[in-house]
Amino acid sequence: MQASENVRDRVDDYISRGVRGFWTPVATSVQLKTGKPLARKIMGENLVMWRDGAGKVRCVEDFCPHRGAKLSLGNVQDGNIACWYHGVTVDGTGTVVRVPAMPDCALEGRKALASYECAEAGGAVFLYMPSADRPEAPAFVPPVELTSDEWQVFPCMTNWDCSYRFSLDNAADPMHASYLHASSFTLAYGSKQDTMKLEKREHGFQIERVSQQGVNFDYTEVVMEEGMMYFRLDIPYPDGAGPGGPFRIVGFATPIDEHTHHSFFWRCRNVQGVSAESWRFLYRAFLEDRHWHVLEQDRTMLESIPDDARRREMLYQHDIGVSRLRQMLVRRAKEHFKALDAQDAAGKQSA
Repeated sequence: MQASENVRDRVDDYISRGVRGFWTPVATSVQLKTGKPLARKIMGENLVMWRDGAGKVRCVEDFCPHRGAKLSLGNVQDGNIACWYHGVTVDGTGTVVRVPAMPDCALEGRKALASYECAEAGGAVFLYMPSADRPEAPAFVPPVELTSDEWQVFPCMTNWDCSYRFSLDNAADPMHASYLHASSFTLAYGSKQDTMKLEKREHGFQIERVSQQGVNFDYTEVVMEEGMMYFRLDIPYPDGAGPGGPFRIVGFATPIDEHTHHSFFWRCRNVQGVSAESWRFLYRAFLEDRHWHVLEQDRTMLESIPDDARRREMLYQHDIGVSRLRQMLVRRAKEHFKALDAQDAAGKQSA
């Protein structure tokens, strides 16, 4: 009994810090300015990002290998990052390339820091956080909406003072829109009673309302494939909201630590040409503030939930998407620990 509880706590603690083995967004592209480092805390780890001489995003631990000062307080020099404290310079692989106060210092040429693969899509910077079972970054294949010319997207990033798990649960719960967002100009329609059905898919599932589609936020697709974990949903729009049919949201939740996270939402519309220009104007001029209002409703509600709520919650039929999502996270965590334990056993045998 005690052993099973220990395993359960180990898995739950890991999930709360952040499930690894995925590409996850960590900043909007415009936040990462040429010549300026950007500090980020992701899954409890302090990191620093910058653009090298070719504009490629680089990321290493935010720790100077000399005395431990934050590299993010320094500056970018010749595509590398130099510590403000003594000028020790590190490249994008985490290797010390220069110690200006002591030429030919033994530190030069040493790989001293962990480095992380980065990529960009849809106006955002993505970072790969390796897991024990997926130590190497897989091919970067973001949601199609972020790369296709058929879609016009607006990346949005906000920080919420709650676990990223609450954001994922919220997305897997379409029924909340009829209550929490009932005052929204697009989410005020449809029935407040329904049942849910869940369709399993190769890389995730879709949760949807049984009695209505195309009326409200009536479905969520949760995708957990190799290298990517995100959700998408469609919100019907009235004709007055411009061309392009339903308004699509593609979302990610990036853990900062166990208690806070970055929420990323891409607001998407399938429009091209003149229609695309009309949509972009309409969004900036009239719709953006309304969408932020809806997100504020989500933030207010999720930040009100205590961290240990899962120990006391009582789920019902509408929560089959939430339950399925949690099962998938547990499975990924167990795959990580299976590989980690195998590595530990192999290390003990060779010692």
